[in-house]
Amino acid sequence: MKRGTVRLAHSGESRNVHQSVTLLEAIEEFKFDALIGGARRDEEKARAKERIFSHRDSFGQWQPKSQRPELWSLFNTKLQAGEHFRVFPISNWTELDVWQYIARENIALPSIYYTHQRKVVDRRGLLVPVTELTPPKEGETIQLRKVRFRTVGDITCTCPVESTAATPEEIVIETLAADVSERGATRMDDKTSEASMEKRKKDGYF
Repeated sequence: MKRGTVRLAHSGESRNVHQSVTLLEAIEEFKFDALIGGARRDEEKARAKERIFSHRDSFGQWQPKSQRPELWSLFNTKLQAGEHFRVFPISNWTELDVWQYIARENIALPSIYYTHQRKVVDRRGLLVPVTELTPPKEGETIQLRKVRFRTVGDITCTCPVESTAATPEEIVIETLAADVSERGATRMDDKTSEASMEKRKKDGYF
């Protein structure tokens, strides 16, 4: 943003979509063959189409029809010059699998994944955190609610959910009862249209 590669349309615009610019610049600079990510198929409709080895063309773009079969967990890793893979080792895990693993292995996490009090506003069914980058809009009422983040991302588009779960075991119970994926419940940018994530992926988004 400082050097002008990324320009925001306005100060309140989500920075999330612009991550693709930085990512593609890094891939070009360091000539990566593969980049490892933590995306899972249960998060969102476009990610359900992903392969574990997600092929990207020389422009860093994802083309659903160009993805390779992965029968019997065999992977075709051949690349042409300039192409690369985004590799998602836990594609087949669910949110419940992740939290059961965290509980079993006693993994320490940042406190925002657990219940805490935070100022929020209710915006179209999402609890938007009140920050310098996400101030309340005219007519919105600031509330102090007990919340936690199911996913952590750009503050300009990531929302918490109401929760009193303070341990991995309590989150496992909450997750069993959830009927909306963590992205569906927490990401403003995914609600712009049914195809918003797929379009971003085609433009180079992780």
